[in-house]
Amino acid sequence: MGSMSDSSIDRRARALLSRVAEPGDRRIGRMIAERGAAATVEVIEGRAGDLDHVDRYRIRLLGADPDADLARVTEVGGRLLVPDDLEWPRQLDDLGDSAPWALWVRGTVDLRLSLLRSVALVGARAATGYGTHVASTFASDLALAGWTVVSGGAFGIDAAAHAGSLAARGITIAVLACGVDVAYPPRHAGLFERIAADGLLVSEVPPGAVPHRTRFLVRNRVIAALTRGTVVVEAALRSGSLSTAHDAERLGRSVLVVPGPVTSAMSAGVHRELRHGALAVTSAQEIIEAVGALGADLAAEMSGPSEPRDLLDLLTRRVLDGVPARGADTVEGIARAAGVTPPEAVAALGLLDLAGLVRSSAQGWALAVRTGAPG
Repeated sequence: MGSMSDSSIDRRARALLSRVAEPGDRRIGRMIAERGAAATVEVIEGRAGDLDHVDRYRIRLLGADPDADLARVTEVGGRLLVPDDLEWPRQLDDLGDSAPWALWVRGTVDLRLSLLRSVALVGARAATGYGTHVASTFASDLALAGWTVVSGGAFGIDAAAHAGSLAARGITIAVLACGVDVAYPPRHAGLFERIAADGLLVSEVPPGAVPHRTRFLVRNRVIAALTRGTVVVEAALRSGSLSTAHDAERLGRSVLVVPGPVTSAMSAGVHRELRHGALAVTSAQEIIEAVGALGADLAAEMSGPSEPRDLLDLLTRRVLDGVPARGADTVEGIARAAGVTPPEAVAALGLLDLAGLVRSSAQGWALAVRTGAPG
């Protein structure tokens, strides 16, 4: 490493460690925290200290070339981020010993700044039409409100969330279980190119690395840690996306779920999370209220259609309720039914007449339109 600066030595060491150790490896995480990345590499190489079971790391040193990995990520328009970089998202520190020691990133936007207002949107790969519609709509609305949508790039809900954000010209981030130059699933090659152009592809493993099952599960903790909250749109009882929600809960992040049909197996896991205390959301505005700034990002209260009687004061509404549902009645009869004085009834009936809710005839006062049940 000769004349390399300390920062360059650290970056190269972290690149190498991302090749020889699996993401989330607490043993390596503790060593880096205690000794630094370069000293940890020296231990693995056998040049310093001792490490139990070091063979499983040492064997992966064969053929590892951090310089080639760094050149490859630059070639595809990416970079390696380490904790000393300004772009590094500090919220990853919440993961402790299992925090990433480096992130391979592909795209032009700033990772840390993009995550200041961000939410994870995850769910089933075998999503229903209902689930993909909800995910894409929520993502689009979140993007229009200036929020970054983070997901995992998988089939189903993940893909719908990324596509919805891109359709609204928002920033979306895909956290991958493979290298940022690898399209997995292959059918998402076009989607990943769009994300790299307008958002970010992020991975803990170096370029060219292929995914496997444990990497999918381990990367979920990064999705949860990066964002202010996790929204699960659809999930079966054994869905991997629920692990993201559980990681978010352990990290003190908001866990939000979208209710689905009670007969749908794809919503069974979501409904179980509801019973365990997750917050139900039905719109992007409700998501923003749950994870946004306290008292600032409030969702509008949902209500039914507005009716003319909703604008009436209490006395006038009582008089309207005193008008018979069928036929007509005198002012005195309506006053008795409403529990008001005749002069009060006359004044209220005049207002109701102007509003088109009652009409006067030779038989007395009657309803002009159907007003529904008394309220």
